Amino acid sequence: MKLVIVDYGAGNLHSVAKAVASQGVRALVTSSARYLDDADAVIVPGVGAAADTMANLRKHELIEPIREYIDSGRPFLGVCMGQQVLFDVSEEGGEHECLGVLPGRVVRLPDGLKVPHMGWNRVHVARQHPIFEGIDDGSYFYFVHSYFPQPDDPAVVIGETDYGIRFASVVARDNVVATQFHPEKSGDNGLKLYGNFLRLARGVEAA
Repeated sequence: MKLVIVDYGAGNLHSVAKAVASQGVRALVTSSARYLDDADAVIVPGVGAAADTMANLRKHELIEPIREYIDSGRPFLGVCMGQQVLFDVSEEGGEHECLGVLPGRVVRLPDGLKVPHMGWNRVHVARQHPIFEGIDDGSYFYFVHSYFPQPDDPAVVIGETDYGIRFASVVARDNVVATQFHPEKSGDNGLKLYGNFLRLARGVEAA
């Protein structure tokens, strides 16, 4: 299986690559869009701000190739900022147009809460999905974020987390899955989640 981890200068790539390697897959970490053409699965990780992320994706000419890859129906996993940029608009540092794959906005956590929301928190399964295979409802994952997605379509929300409010911490539609938390920093459950994504990808590959 050809797994591509998209490098747009956000860092945290080594830990993602190490996590998937623990599940038996060696990933290609690259900023070159041409490797998306024949990829069997793609992960877009991320830390940082939406404006910087979109600027870096644009600089590396990755925006349209990522959209085209997702449109092709092949498995895609977005992590943290890789989740947020899937939506139409982020309000982080003003209004910034994002990839527009999923309808909705990314908004700041409410006033009065300590931001960033940093550390371990529970993920409650809102809708069953193969990405949760072997992971108990209410399991802990590691978060670092100040903004969160508000999907227009509640049906895409498959996992939720409470932090002052209840927000969408895992979303999925068709071939796309994305998490607000960092599976690569989330111990055994995070590794299981990566393993589940890779099994889903192999299923598509074998089909």
